[in-house]
Amino acid sequence: MDFTNVVALVTGANRGLGREFTRQLLERGARVYAAARRPETIDAPGAVPLRLDVTDASSIAAAAAAAPDVTLLVNNAGILTNAPLISGDFDDVYQEMETNYFGTLRVTRAFAPVLESNGGGSILNVLSVLSWFHPAQMGAYSASKAAGWALSNAAREELASRNISVTSLHVGYMDTAMAATVTDPKNDPATVATTALDGLARGATEVLADDITRQVKANLSTAG
Repeated sequence: MDFTNVVALVTGANRGLGREFTRQLLERGARVYAAARRPETIDAPGAVPLRLDVTDASSIAAAAAAAPDVTLLVNNAGILTNAPLISGDFDDVYQEMETNYFGTLRVTRAFAPVLESNGGGSILNVLSVLSWFHPAQMGAYSASKAAGWALSNAAREELASRNISVTSLHVGYMDTAMAATVTDPKNDPATVATTALDGLARGATEVLADDITRQVKANLSTAG
């Protein structure tokens, strides 16, 4: 992929990994729509701020209409409530699935025709090592990311005939506001963004961004 020919839209682009995707895509020569619920918080010079709330269908439709030249969609927006599935607040559980799964699906459905109309393109879905490893204390988040993995795999097959590729990014904890209370080792979001974009450039369908993710994925076939 030659990023100088890419027009990207990044959701959740105002902080953390989304900000890094925006910055690095611009550095690689892409044009970038930086999407967020509050576009006034976008601080990447050269990016085009765009209002987009992945839980609001009308917001998504307006964004798709405002960005008709997109050829790369980065589904990065997400939330973490730390809700267990059984004992956690049900509203928190619902909100995680609504944002992390249905939000990604809504944006993908809205932008697939845009990508197709521009001759095809690519979708990058930001997932997690918790797509495959499901600790009880993060049950809601794990369920949403497991569903996101299924979404990525099914959408890849469905969209292939429309010349649209789908890549999933899996990574452990990152040093962002979302994981501010985590004391375990964390990845630098700049390194994760670089790894993901390099994988996208070479046509990878799946990017495993750190050692723990590679280890968990490798052990799937032996899990009992």
